[in-house]
Amino acid sequence: MPQAHLFQLPEPASVPVTGEAAHYPVHRIFCVGRNYAEHAQEMGFAPDREAPFYFTKPASAIVHSGATIPFPLGTENLHYEMELVVAIGAPAFRISKLDATETVYGYATGLDLTRRDLQVASREKGRPWDFGKAFEDSAPIGAITPAAEFGAIGEQRISLAVNGETRQDATLSQMIWSVPELISFLSRYYHLVPGDLIYTGTPAGVGKLAPGDTLRGEIDGLAPIDLQLGPLQ
Repeated sequence: MPQAHLFQLPEPASVPVTGEAAHYPVHRIFCVGRNYAEHAQEMGFAPDREAPFYFTKPASAIVHSGATIPFPLGTENLHYEMELVVAIGAPAFRISKLDATETVYGYATGLDLTRRDLQVASREKGRPWDFGKAFEDSAPIGAITPAAEFGAIGEQRISLAVNGETRQDATLSQMIWSVPELISFLSRYYHLVPGDLIYTGTPAGVGKLAPGDTLRGEIDGLAPIDLQLGPLQ
């Protein structure tokens, strides 16, 4: 009889919560595409109110604030995308926009790192975006702030600085689709559960990164996110 092999499984992904010892366990990561009008325009698309679209990242893409990560493999055009992240805290299935906010556990700052050259090459051939979006260390995130401590989403500033220079600067009110709308729409196609994260899209100003760059992302009322890019490995 063949001898059984024992494998060391990686630790499940989780995110710190402000003011608490326990971490928020990550189940799935959903990301919203082109949810700020000016970003849609800079990417060559007309902003509209058609149904939002989503892509996913693996839970293993989570990186905590303060980390240094190796420069991603296979890209010559790595881009930053600063985003508000929504952490789901209650089951949501076919939920209305009016009730969607009740399912939110908290909010966090996040980065959707993108291998833009690979994403564009896939898009032009009508292929999935996985190589451009769903890679190792591609979903950095700051500590989650409980929803009751953050309050209503409105004119909070969202910004990102690279090497101390501000590159993105907008307000959350500029999102085309609001958080309740995003949750309600997504819940028509998935049974959302605690542990699901939604990266809600990025404002204009995305751009290229290089090894050695340092990033700091901020959203008023949330813990900031800090990240450093190491050398290519």
